[in-house]
Amino acid sequence: MYAEERQQEMAALIAQKGRMSVADLSELYGVTTETVRRDLATLDRSGVIRRVHGGAVPSSAFTTIELGTDEREHAYTGEKERIGKAAIDQLPSVGGSVFVDAGTTTARLAAHLPTDSDLVVVTNSIPVAARVAGLGGTRLHLLGGRVRGITQAVVGDDAIRALRSMRLDVAFVGTNGISLRHGLSTPDSDEAAIKRAMVESAHRVVVVADSSKVGREDLISFAPIDRIDVLVTDTAIADRDRKELTDNDIEVVTA
Repeated sequence: MYAEERQQEMAALIAQKGRMSVADLSELYGVTTETVRRDLATLDRSGVIRRVHGGAVPSSAFTTIELGTDEREHAYTGEKERIGKAAIDQLPSVGGSVFVDAGTTTARLAAHLPTDSDLVVVTNSIPVAARVAGLGGTRLHLLGGRVRGITQAVVGDDAIRALRSMRLDVAFVGTNGISLRHGLSTPDSDEAAIKRAMVESAHRVVVVADSSKVGREDLISFAPIDRIDVLVTDTAIADRDRKELTDNDIEVVTA
């Protein structure tokens, strides 16, 4: 097989699978890992794929395009529902405090909060605040500031200042991407700033994200991988991704 033919097949396979490692491609095509890396470098320069640590992902996995809440609400709905329900097990003890990030998966968690939960809930999400406001035992704090229409999240200096004055037991954080090299990432700088503040303000960080986010790298990193304590995701997460995360002392819970 000529190099060009192999590279075309690699690109198609990466697009189909969503991610391929150098080791797997080397074994599949019977070439050295050095040859695979050269092939991936060629494909990366052409914009067909993007190289990541240990392999490659489709170029579409790197994006600065942000979907709105309505579009994201209808993607991976079953997975998000299971993730939100499973994440309830990560709540602190009675009387504890949590931050619930803006996002469609975190909103599922909010929907599963016990109606009589004795918790302090801080959020920058308008939809989450609306869900939590009616819960009897919950004391709700909605951060103030500018509301981004596309995510219905409160962002800006006022919200960040308020958050930095708090110390919370657990932060339930959403993300657009998770990778070992780039950590947690998102396309928007304002969203990244408040997510960074919520991570820094929490004793424990629980990321709630479907498995399509694993291996993705968006424009702005807001937390290193070693700041994550738990990832709650779905059962479609690749074994290799799960091992990489657990090897970095991250508990991976699947639902």
